[in-house]
Amino acid sequence: MTDELAWETLDSRTSYTCEGFDVVTDTVRFPNGERAEFDYLAEGESVVVLPFTTEGEVVVIEEWRQAVGRVNRALPAGSVEDDDADPESCVARELEEETGYLPGGVEHLTTVEPANGFADAVFHYFVARDCEPTGERDLDYNEDIRVETTTFDALVAAAREDDLRDGRSMLGVLHFALFGDDEPDGG
Repeated sequence: MTDELAWETLDSRTSYTCEGFDVVTDTVRFPNGERAEFDYLAEGESVVVLPFTTEGEVVVIEEWRQAVGRVNRALPAGSVEDDDADPESCVARELEEETGYLPGGVEHLTTVEPANGFADAVFHYFVARDCEPTGERDLDYNEDIRVETTTFDALVAAAREDDLRDGRSMLGVLHFALFGDDEPDGG
């Protein structure tokens, strides 16, 4: 059964393609019968990792973000690739590639559609526990990443003080602060 609010997609085409996302243009019919074009970013699924070390600290990255013109502090994150069986299998790969840390265990935290009014992005959040720096970093050609550790409490304080600007990271930290069980010591 179709919802009475649903739009009917009459045609769909990729209007623009670049590394990281596409712009898709759909021709749609609204419930009232009118037709229009609707453009959105198609970028698919990603994982965002809240990685706790064996000492209870959180592994974070700092990376230049051209769109906002500054270095951004964030949780490790990356796209689910065709070789990944599912989002959970992507976690260890992305964490190792960006930070050199490998997780001891991985738990799903939440899944969100961060901007579903104009993008089809889906972020799968995971907590990685007992992470150790025993892997090998493998950065993409356009990634220059600094790896650090901090306390979870410091990340919550950064969120409170408007100093954790990365939306993906803000959501992961605050979701875990509100709903995460078994918060490790180290704050």
